[in-house]
Amino acid sequence: MHKIRRFLYRNRIEFAVLAVFFILIGGFMIASPRVFLNYRAYIAVFTTLGISLILATSGVFVVASGELDLSFPSTIGLSSMVFAMLVRAGTHPVVALFAGLVTGILCGFVNGMLVTKVGLSSLVSTLGMNFLLRGFIMIVSGGLAIPLTELRETVFWNILAGKVGVFPIQMIWGLLFAFLGWLLFARHRFGGHVCFTGDNLTSAKEMGIRVDRVKILTFILMGFSAALAGILMTLLNSTFWPNSGDGLLLLILAAIFLGGTPTWGGIGTIWGAVIGVFILGFIETGIVASGLSGFFTQFFYGVILILALISHRYVGLKRK
Repeated sequence: MHKIRRFLYRNRIEFAVLAVFFILIGGFMIASPRVFLNYRAYIAVFTTLGISLILATSGVFVVASGELDLSFPSTIGLSSMVFAMLVRAGTHPVVALFAGLVTGILCGFVNGMLVTKVGLSSLVSTLGMNFLLRGFIMIVSGGLAIPLTELRETVFWNILAGKVGVFPIQMIWGLLFAFLGWLLFARHRFGGHVCFTGDNLTSAKEMGIRVDRVKILTFILMGFSAALAGILMTLLNSTFWPNSGDGLLLLILAAIFLGGTPTWGGIGTIWGAVIGVFILGFIETGIVASGLSGFFTQFFYGVILILALISHRYVGLKRK
């Protein structure tokens, strides 16, 4: 019994967010049982949820290190553009996949260098990179989409964007990525170094932690995740769109904060962010199924986020 209480207390933030999720789903079931008692509604949401899981998982590392990355939407666009252009040029999809991932890694490395070596604020520098990369995408692509219908139903496509039965395989990749992220964050010393760096930079340096390297690695991880998400998104749509990634910034940050990772760094929870993604992912479907206008979506995003932050306050998540 003592071990159970200790487990519940140690994971109180995650259980608080999970309670919000179950209350939300319960409310939607009452409002629209025809939709939310049908498994197809969940499969429809899961189709795109895996991408958000990948982004939120890596975002926890960046926020816990005391920084923010606002450029990942444009990294999604740039990496997926590189992938799409190489495939259209006749490059093997696997080679194009690696090229896209390397593009994301390089974007993350540049962000990390600007923050640690140049000494820029991550808030401002990554915002600037977001505009810079999006402008570059528009210049190179001319604002035109790149169709990749020839990849559909190939082995490559089925592995990354197909289904296992009726279950979207991208959801499986998202959950696997979240699990590996949790192992790295909670069971590896790198996760401890990230939290020490975000909690107190001076103390972390005195402990022998190479804080610059830690921060650069978190930005690289975010860049890699953005590239992977962009490529998966492109395969899912069978088309590269120049605005790929737009609209995900606030949603992913909201999921991270909703899940119990505070804005001031030093603390993070991967599973909390995962639950946050589920909450935000089901809100729009639930609102429309309940007969309300889609205009209510952002309103409910705000309500859920504020209520979750209040719950964090009362279960012991305090400011540094």
